Amino acid sequence: MNSTLFFTTLIIVTISLLTVVVSSRSQLYDSPDHYFINCGSNSDIEFAGKTFLNDQKPNDFYVSGGSPIAAKSNSNPAEHKIYQTARIFNKKSGYELEAGENNTFVMVRLYFSPFITERSLDLSSSKFEVSVLGFTLLSDFSVENRPVMREFIVPIGDDPKFKIEFEPSNPTFPAFVNAIEAFTAPKELFIKATLPHVSPEGQNGDIQDIASAFAFNPVYRINVGGARVEVEDDRLRRIWTPDAPYIFSNTSAKNATPFDGDLRYKDGSAARYDAPDSVYKTAKQLNNNLVNATWRFTVRKSSMYLLRAHFCDILYVSSASRFNFYVYSHFNKVIELGKRESETYVPFFHDFVVESDGSEVLNVSIGEYTGMNTTVFLNGLEILELLKKSDAVSSTQTDKKKSKKVFVVVGCVIGGVALMLVLLLGFFIGLKYGKAKPAVAEAKPESNLVPSYGRSSYTSISIDFTINHPSPNLNLNLRLPFADIWQATNGFDEKLMIGKGGFGKVYKGTLPNGMIVAVKRGEKGHGQGRPEFVTEIMLLSKIRYQHLVTLIGYCDERSEMILVYEFMEKGTLQDHLYDSDKNLPKLSWDRRLEICISAARGLHYLHTAGSDGGIIHRDVKSTNILLNEKYVAKVADFGISRLDNMDEGNITGVKGSFGYLDPEYIGCMRLTQKSDVYSFGVVLLEVLCARPALDNTLPPKEANLADWAIRQIDNGMTETIIDPYVVGKINSNSLRKFLETVQRCLKETGEERPNMIDVLWDLEYALKLQQMVADKEPYEDSTMNTSLELPMSMIHRLPSNLNDDSDVNDHQSALSYPSESQVFSQLNMDEAR
Repeated sequence: MNSTLFFTTLIIVTISLLTVVVSSRSQLYDSPDHYFINCGSNSDIEFAGKTFLNDQKPNDFYVSGGSPIAAKSNSNPAEHKIYQTARIFNKKSGYELEAGENNTFVMVRLYFSPFITERSLDLSSSKFEVSVLGFTLLSDFSVENRPVMREFIVPIGDDPKFKIEFEPSNPTFPAFVNAIEAFTAPKELFIKATLPHVSPEGQNGDIQDIASAFAFNPVYRINVGGARVEVEDDRLRRIWTPDAPYIFSNTSAKNATPFDGDLRYKDGSAARYDAPDSVYKTAKQLNNNLVNATWRFTVRKSSMYLLRAHFCDILYVSSASRFNFYVYSHFNKVIELGKRESETYVPFFHDFVVESDGSEVLNVSIGEYTGMNTTVFLNGLEILELLKKSDAVSSTQTDKKKSKKVFVVVGCVIGGVALMLVLLLGFFIGLKYGKAKPAVAEAKPESNLVPSYGRSSYTSISIDFTINHPSPNLNLNLRLPFADIWQATNGFDEKLMIGKGGFGKVYKGTLPNGMIVAVKRGEKGHGQGRPEFVTEIMLLSKIRYQHLVTLIGYCDERSEMILVYEFMEKGTLQDHLYDSDKNLPKLSWDRRLEICISAARGLHYLHTAGSDGGIIHRDVKSTNILLNEKYVAKVADFGISRLDNMDEGNITGVKGSFGYLDPEYIGCMRLTQKSDVYSFGVVLLEVLCARPALDNTLPPKEANLADWAIRQIDNGMTETIIDPYVVGKINSNSLRKFLETVQRCLKETGEERPNMIDVLWDLEYALKLQQMVADKEPYEDSTMNTSLELPMSMIHRLPSNLNDDSDVNDHQSALSYPSESQVFSQLNMDEAR
């Protein structure tokens, strides 16, 4: 009997404990311990209850640019030592940090106090901008001669890495910062997907996705009816101020008796980190229910704010009671007590998105609910200004998400017509297209398919991805220490930046052994991620060929994703065709053909490498064809490559760049080597016409290069599409063979298109025809059909893919590496973008 009672009691206690644990799971949040940075100093320092680490020695953060600087010995002697040093920035740069997890928030606090430096530079004259993850936190910001702290809450997306960047408004006076706090906040800090949108005229619909579309600038944190709360007493290190300066009439409300018991936190209500206990344990209550209590706050004109009102029934109001909470005078929220979220001693809050008008005043009030004489109270208020990205919804927009969606739909029967619609409508306004089982894709303003150098001018299709398998073991022989890369790029000096693409920035660097390289560093806010990073390493560490860009090494220390390649001095093919910003010399027709031949050789090698059916590049375009100092072309960027023999059923979305996409791939989700051939056909047209694959500045009928050029060729108007620089310099037979090759590459179906080896042969033939004209006597007819006279012995198909710079053993190892199916099976390739 005793044992039965014992086990019964044990079970009850266990269940009770589990209930407590489960109900408290969202309340747990440890006090942050990083990052706290003493900027520009060589020593750590105690400040605001934390140890701020100096930024002069290696830490778990990186400083990209800037210079440490100290105040004159007699400058601001009364201020804390943390304000006696700073890091200054003469150009856009800053601190690279990492949140504790993704899809959460980061609390960022920046400390400023200008001083006169030892070199008599007066920082009080500085004006600058501060940004994080595309959010401009401070613009044209200047600091008077006193300490200032600015706080922000920034949403973190899929990649926990982020950068706090400082950029001076005037290069004469640098940007600066004295100290930084940046730490991970709870994911549930803002949990509502949809919030009421309130204007001075009343509710104006709802606003969605506030937690991901905006950063937040706290303007007011008010402990209503209570005393000041310092950072040491708040789990998120916030300061709460008393409400006395803001209440309209001191006679309308009185401070409630503080509660000295334990609060009851429950799921579905507030958590311990939403506000400190001292806020919920104090309140103001109405003196006379006939008169509302009103608080007035100065705000910016025509801005948007998150208003959070905190409540906790510490007055033991009777159940089923209610009262009104007003924003301005035309909107009220009925606060109902006695419900689960508003039981006695249970903290809760309500959120609103409030739009300010031209008066620069925001009013908040509490008052009696008609016919119900009950206690009316308020515990706390927060007012946070919404900061939007350049692509976020406007401040006046409500209950509509302005994200452009592209839905994958096209039947094979529509063919080229559907492709043209997808390219044109998808490029300008977004197009919905689908199949029986549509996959949702999104057209983004910048390509997330990385050009190794330069930029991509085309919109790409991207799909959210998930890695279903652990990352494979990479080639450790290619791993480079971060310290070597840091030294090679002079700390990723912006002066060494040679390009920027979907993966991140590309820098020119010099390794310790003297080798000049291109360093591609993954950066937050761009589309490419770890699957592409791993794919590139796995692929390029197994194959090597003179017309594929060589991977020198990689670095994955501290969540970095850095790829190091051989340096290609002449940049991208696109740079030399129509990038006016580069102002590079024009290419002759002979050189253009030689470049096309080199690229075709690289693609043919990919299509025949190994024993498992070859590899499909999947993103052939002019920015992924690089040129060395001798204008030899090499194919680059293999982040979304895949095996040719992979099951087509594994293809869950279209990946690539608009303007180059195979219509059969879009329409039937059929990806083959012939898809690369189609894309290469578009590149050939770029070479001939010296214009982008897509150009939205042209009339719609001319915007898509492939459709327009083929139409002009079919109508006998070839002369209208040729680059004026080479007009009259191309032998007619060479041009005829080139156009014939282009037309075959751009056929609607893969079965009609040639293999890459045939494209290579035709291009070599076109070059021979061109070179024969150069060798002819002046009196010879330049328009004669030389194709009939050209000895076939002069044209050779490549007997093998042997690298001219490698020995036979190297070649054999390149073709006999473990099967690509083994390499690629470790990644979910179709979920890579």
